[in-house]
Amino acid sequence: MQRHIFLGLVLLTGVVGRAADWPLTGALNAHDPSLIKEGGRWWCFTTGAGLRVKTSPDGLNWTQAAPLFSAELPWWRKYAPAMRPLDVWAPDVQEFGGRIWCYYSVSEFGRNSSAIGLKSCTSLAAGDWRDDGLVINSRSGQDAYNAIDPFLTTDAAGRPWLAFGSWFDGIQLVALDPATMKPAGAIRCIARRENGIEGPNLVYANGYYYLFVSIDKCCAGVKSTYKITCGRSAKITGPYVDKAGVSLLRGGGTVLEIGGERWKGPGGQDVYQTGGAWLIARHTYDAQNNGRPALRVSDLFWDADRWPTFTQPGQSATKPAP
Repeated sequence: MQRHIFLGLVLLTGVVGRAADWPLTGALNAHDPSLIKEGGRWWCFTTGAGLRVKTSPDGLNWTQAAPLFSAELPWWRKYAPAMRPLDVWAPDVQEFGGRIWCYYSVSEFGRNSSAIGLKSCTSLAAGDWRDDGLVINSRSGQDAYNAIDPFLTTDAAGRPWLAFGSWFDGIQLVALDPATMKPAGAIRCIARRENGIEGPNLVYANGYYYLFVSIDKCCAGVKSTYKITCGRSAKITGPYVDKAGVSLLRGGGTVLEIGGERWKGPGGQDVYQTGGAWLIARHTYDAQNNGRPALRVSDLFWDADRWPTFTQPGQSATKPAP
């Protein structure tokens, strides 16, 4: 069960021979999707009441399952006292060290009174989840960063790290203790942007660490201005730069995907590798369905310069984007 994949799109250029969107059916309402495949079954965890869960036998036809949480955990409101009832955000579900780990966040909307929590199990099929408690929190008026949008990654040596952050002081990175899967080092900022940056994915390949983020504003239906951008670094701790060499600490980022006529505000992305294939899952707001957030999944490839791309090798990418 690997998650380390890479995606991209040349700055605001469209693609001839663009990677195909998967023909999804069933329960597709989703926000901030996290995909994982266990055996022959696919799972998708998303933001929502109790942390919503979908399953699929083929990655195409999705069925809504029971949420991960049926009731709030007692410690949540210690860190986010004014959170909405049972409102769990931006899960990240991955395998590491023989267990499945689910990082998630609870928060007060628009404030950084937030916490990242952790739940784990031996397998998704077994469903023997245990509460691993608080990972990290932030306090409004005291901490610069916002403890939401967690993403588990590993470096070239296989050591675990956690990327997280939303707006406020941008994207953060901290090393994890593999015995506890909780912070074991200093927190450092690796990306900032004045007009909004969140939802980090941090993955390693081809000798680089690639940081994918959602920028601008989400959660406004067809008026959402969300976009997906990326940068890369030779070291996991940075500095991360885009194709033009602009630091992500100074607002840089190569645009990966922007909204089109129907699908508005793509973001909350998740990158995933299954076998030899790469894909990207994300939510977009459907202009043909009253702006509701919908799960989308597409194939992804690498270009000759080792940047992620939607363009299949050997095909053109020169037409202007719609």
